[in-house]
Amino acid sequence: MKRRLRELAKNTLCTPILSTVDKHSAFQKVGECLYRYSSNGVYYARIKTDGKEIRRSLETTDKALAKRNLAALKDEQRQIDRSKSKITLAKLCDQYLETIQHQKPKTVERKTFIVKRIKAQWPTGSSSQVSKIKPSDIQLWLARYKFGPVSRNLHLACIKEILAMAVGDGIISHSPAANLKAVKLDKPIRRTPTFEQFAAIVESIRSQQFNGHDAEESADFVEFIGLAGLGQAEASALTWPDIDWQREQIITFRHKTKSGFAIPLYPQLRPLLERRHSQRTPGDDQVFAIQNAKKAIAAACRRLNLPAFSHRSFRRLFITTAIERGVDVKVVAQWQGHRDGGKLILEKYAHVRPEHSQRMAKLMTTEQPDNVVLMKGATA
Repeated sequence: MKRRLRELAKNTLCTPILSTVDKHSAFQKVGECLYRYSSNGVYYARIKTDGKEIRRSLETTDKALAKRNLAALKDEQRQIDRSKSKITLAKLCDQYLETIQHQKPKTVERKTFIVKRIKAQWPTGSSSQVSKIKPSDIQLWLARYKFGPVSRNLHLACIKEILAMAVGDGIISHSPAANLKAVKLDKPIRRTPTFEQFAAIVESIRSQQFNGHDAEESADFVEFIGLAGLGQAEASALTWPDIDWQREQIITFRHKTKSGFAIPLYPQLRPLLERRHSQRTPGDDQVFAIQNAKKAIAAACRRLNLPAFSHRSFRRLFITTAIERGVDVKVVAQWQGHRDGGKLILEKYAHVRPEHSQRMAKLMTTEQPDNVVLMKGATA
């Protein structure tokens, strides 16, 4: 019977493992598994679970809060699978790589490279137990490399994913990377072409005889993006059945958000699509035969001595032009497949060109506009 009681005590979370200390001791027991340090009044927990002793500061001098923190600690420890406590960082990394194989090839390639760095250059070695990793180990690992903020954030995000998986599997109770912050990135200056520059780029591409594929195809692809305000992925995936000529709308799919949405068949866009539709090969549903026109755009920008614009530059041109022409931001957001009521447009795209700003500034005058009719009895 006594042996059975000893076994129960061994596996009980709150087994008292300190005998009551005398009044001269620095630590004084004030409750089950709860101790108070007499010199500063801070409370400490001392518990035992599955034969493992855990001592931890509860980081408070308030007894009621200390009891709540103690309860949280007990619950945290119950969630840990002690049978996995000795798993190494290297093994965890291998398991992590198995879980990401469904992601995009470039993403898998990047994360595999980072994992190799973890296994080869971890400060305490990749054979270290995951349960013994400290925040400082992660900081030391990141400090080994002289990379920019984007690369640093990618490395930090990867180790966070690995350790979050360990938390989910009950290997550790909390991630040592949880409180490490990513570097705040500077907002890039996104150059937006004028409509004249856009038209010149399209014409320059169209005038070339050889550019890796048909010049007319590349020019139409670029022109479509600028006139429709869609991205490269949406343009390349567009099919003729997606275009409703009667309702004057185009059904497209935003690959980034995995959602479909409709845009109008804009008057500026219709002639281009009508021409391509009349020239299409019977049975071919794809509107465009190419996936992108990166090389054609880059070559045209060099020939015209323009900044290195991209597919996204022409999309920004569409959005900026729409705003400058007075199109409501919420409507522009709908045309872009956004569901935030225009928040993203206002934050990232609602920049206007200096010429438009000057035109708007001329409206700020004390004189009455010509189209204002004063009511009888009113004074100007």
